Amino acid sequence: MSANVRPDETSPPQPPEAWAPALRLARLATRPLERFLRLEAASGLVLIGAAAVALALANSPWSSSWLRLWQLEIGLGAGPIAFARPLQWWVNDGLMTIFFFMVGMEIRREIAHGELGEWRRAALPAAAALGGMVAPALIFLAASPGGAGRDGWGVPMATDIAFAVGVLTLLGKRVPAALRVLLLALAVIDDLGAILVIAVFYSGGISVAGLAVAAAGVASVLALQRLGVRSWLAYLPPALITWAGTYAAGVHPTVAGVVIGMMTPVRAWLGTSGFVASLREEVGELQRLTAREPADAHRVAQVLQRIRQSRREALSPAENRIEALHPWVAFLIMPVFALANSGVALEGVHLGAEPARVLVGVVLGLVLGKPLGILAACGLVLRAGVARLPAGIGARHLAVLGLVAGIGFTMALFIAQLAYGEEQLLAAAKLGILVASAVAALAGLSLGRSLPAAAAPGAAASADEVECEARA
Repeated sequence: MSANVRPDETSPPQPPEAWAPALRLARLATRPLERFLRLEAASGLVLIGAAAVALALANSPWSSSWLRLWQLEIGLGAGPIAFARPLQWWVNDGLMTIFFFMVGMEIRREIAHGELGEWRRAALPAAAALGGMVAPALIFLAASPGGAGRDGWGVPMATDIAFAVGVLTLLGKRVPAALRVLLLALAVIDDLGAILVIAVFYSGGISVAGLAVAAAGVASVLALQRLGVRSWLAYLPPALITWAGTYAAGVHPTVAGVVIGMMTPVRAWLGTSGFVASLREEVGELQRLTAREPADAHRVAQVLQRIRQSRREALSPAENRIEALHPWVAFLIMPVFALANSGVALEGVHLGAEPARVLVGVVLGLVLGKPLGILAACGLVLRAGVARLPAGIGARHLAVLGLVAGIGFTMALFIAQLAYGEEQLLAAAKLGILVASAVAALAGLSLGRSLPAAAAPGAAASADEVECEARA
C-alpha cells in the first residue's frame, strides 16, 4: 500500500487483490529504501556510489567493454531519415536537459518567491556566486596559460549542490539554517552563471535556421499559456521543438531545458486556501452521491476528477514539476550522468605538460579559488554596506561555505565534456574534478567540525558579534 493512502475504519487493511504474505514481504524489503531516500544527503551518497562504480569499472579488466557501452550508437529512424548518437550523448544532451529544466524552474522560483526576490537578500549570495566563479577561472588560466588546455577555464566555476548540501547535512547542528539557505541561493546563481558560460562560450557556430525553430517552440509555449492550457503534456511537443532547434542552432541543447524551465509559471491558480474551499464543496457532493445505493459511478468519477484538478492547482506548475522531477533527477539522471562521465582509466592518463597544467588548474581553482573568491566577494559587499550577514553566520561559516562550494562534481564534469575533445586533456580534467571535490568535501567537513552548535531559533546572535566575526 502506498504510504500516502490512509484507509478508514471500514476499509480492508490491504488492497482487495493483494496476497497478505507477499504484501508483508514487500513492505519489509522497501522500508529501508524509503528511510534512506528520506535522508537529506541521500542523493549525494548515491552520486558518490555511481562515481565510485564508474571509476572502478574504468580501471578493471572490463574497462574496454565499459567504455564501449557508452559509445554504443542508439537512434531513431523512419525510412531514409535517421538520427543516431552514442549512448553517452543521449545522457549528456538528452537526460541532462531534464536536469537543466529543473534548474531553470528553481531559478525562476527563487527570483519570484525566494532569497533572490529582493535585492538586499540577493546581494550576498549573488556576490558570493560571482566571486566563486571569477576567482577559480582566473586561477585556472594562471595555471594553464596557453594551448588547448586553457579552454577548460569554465570547469572549476561550478558547484555541485547535491554534494555540498550533503556535506553540510553531515555537520548536523553546527550548520545554521541560514547557511543552508545561503548555499542554496548561491548555487542557484552559480548554476545560472554556468548556463550562460555554456551558452556563450561552449556552443558551436550559431545557425539562424535552428534559432528560428527554437523560437517557434518558445512562441508555442507562450501561446499555450495565454490559452490557459494547464496540462504539462500539452507543453511537451513545443519543448521538444525548442530542444531540437537549439541543438540545430549550435547552442548546447540543455540550454533549451533552462529556457523552458524559466518560462514555467510560479504562481498557483487556486492556492492552498482555494483548494481547501474546493475540496469542501466536492466532498459534500460525494457525500450526497454516496448517500444512495448504488452510487452513480460516473458522477463519482467526475467529482474525483475535479478534486484531482484542484489538487494540481493548489501549487504552481513550477512547484508541481519540481516535486515530481526531483526524485528522478536526484536518484536516476544525475547518477547515470556520473556513471557515463566520471570513469577515468588511470593507467591511460599520461600527465604531459599540458594535461598536468589542466589537472593542477582544476584542483587549485576548485579547492582554493572557490573559498577565496567567495570570501573576498562577501567581504567587499559587507564592507560596502550593500548586504549584511544573516543572524548566526560568521566568517568561519562563510569559509565552510566556500570550501563545500568547491565540490564541483556534476556541472564541472559536464563543462569538461564540452571544453575538451582531446582525450588526455579530458581525462586530466576529470581526474582533477574528482580529486578537488574529495579534498573540498574533506576540508569543509574538517573546518565545519570546529563550528559551535547552532543556537536555538530564539537565540539569535547579536549584531556586534556578527560584525566582529565578519571582520575576522
